[in-house]
Amino acid sequence: MNSTPGILIFCLEKEEQVWVDVCSFVTEFISRLFSCGSHESGLYYALDLGGTNFRVLRVHLGGLNGGIVNQEFAEVPIPPELMTGAADWFQALFDYIAAELAKFVAQEGQEHELPPGRKRELGFTFSFPVNQTSIASGTLVRWTKGFSIDELVGQDVVTELSRAMKRQNLEMHVSALVNDTVGTLAGGRYTNKDVAAAVILGTGTNAAYVERAQAIPKWHGALPKSGEMVINMEWGNFKSSHLPLTEFDNSLDGDSLNPGEQIFEKLISGMYLGEIVRRALLKMAEEASFFGETVPSKLKVPFILRTPDMSAMHHDTSSDLKVVASKLKDILEITSTSLKTRKVIVEVCNIIATRGSRLAAAGVVAILRKMGKDVAKEGEVQQKTVIAMDGGLYEHYNEYSKCLENTLTELLGEEVSKTVEVIHANDGSGIGAALLAASHSQYL
Repeated sequence: MNSTPGILIFCLEKEEQVWVDVCSFVTEFISRLFSCGSHESGLYYALDLGGTNFRVLRVHLGGLNGGIVNQEFAEVPIPPELMTGAADWFQALFDYIAAELAKFVAQEGQEHELPPGRKRELGFTFSFPVNQTSIASGTLVRWTKGFSIDELVGQDVVTELSRAMKRQNLEMHVSALVNDTVGTLAGGRYTNKDVAAAVILGTGTNAAYVERAQAIPKWHGALPKSGEMVINMEWGNFKSSHLPLTEFDNSLDGDSLNPGEQIFEKLISGMYLGEIVRRALLKMAEEASFFGETVPSKLKVPFILRTPDMSAMHHDTSSDLKVVASKLKDILEITSTSLKTRKVIVEVCNIIATRGSRLAAAGVVAILRKMGKDVAKEGEVQQKTVIAMDGGLYEHYNEYSKCLENTLTELLGEEVSKTVEVIHANDGSGIGAALLAASHSQYL
């Protein structure tokens, strides 16, 4: 499972025009943040939908130099049947989300009351490919990350959410539709003027960065006054013959809800890493009697081994690898394993996590190279470049994030890597959505 970050950087650059998407609706706001800061103030909401959980946020903005005064959130798991269209009606997903959003609002105190006649305003982070036609409208192109509700493909997701909120008698207006990486870029820029790109590494993965408008061949409209444009890369859908695919990756892709799509995402993101480990262990059990003469039946169940379980085993530092033994027993019903077997399992986790993190780092370096920030320029003071990262995989899988940052240093070299900083933008996509809702408020 050799990772080939150098080759991948080349492929990302070469194929970029095919798979980037232009996101122009938030460029003005982010450009304003680059120049003079943000004046938005008041109470705004965000709904962040992009994985097996969704988050509802309430953000109090303090205006110019006031920053974020306060923020509160609730995280809600999505029942699996709502992710695949197994429910009785296709609106079930949005009805469930709207009901939870209504509960969040119902728990508010008097300090959150709005002036008479004013609706609450929401920024909607929708982390799936959409054809965005305005700041607050966009039709779903396809589902990713295990979602598959065919009836919603081609529908305006803001319209569906608004209808669901109306069915819940929730007075709330969607002011902005935003991708998670674009939201993270906006949120990161709000607090740090050096943020130039954002990366999501969670259930799925994506990236966004600020590009010179004249360097975008696929853009045919009028150039923005700032001369810059936000690029939503949708890099999860990148694929190339140079990617280090194994038989486990090919079988996972073939069995997925979207074969042939999101190949990069299936190599590096949180939804799939644990499943790759399971498939590797299953082959070892079938062909090498790794767990004895009988193949454990639970090991044959797809996605039974989640990436958080993989992470827990990978991080097990006990002398007898107690955590590994516990996970094998509780999840796979494998009871008697030797220390040698458990060490091999940790190494399998390490190999798969290392490959994923090195590929993710290669993607970041490709962005820096496209922006001309991957080399030291003689005679110039190198400006600091900050990459805002968010997502549970990056936040909680320490070995993964540590390897990613070490690989950045390896690929960039010691001198340039000192000018590149990776920061954790906690709740970045949700905060960014609230900021964009504020900047596009109907009451401004």
